[in-house]
Amino acid sequence: MTDITQKKENVKIKLNDLRQNLKKMHLAVTEELILPQPDDVKTLISKMDQLLKLIESK
Repeated sequence: MTDITQKKENVKIKLNDLRQNLKKMHLAVTEELILPQPDDVKTLISKMDQLLKLIESK
């Protein structure tokens, strides 16, 4: 697998993980009226930062 192909696959995996986490958080807020824990939000922000670094690296 080439480096670019591997990066694309890594981005897809990370995006899917972020999407699933955000979907769970959204359902908790809208259906159960529960706000997310600050640590959960910080974890997602960290994951998004890692993804951004991966995308920006060439």
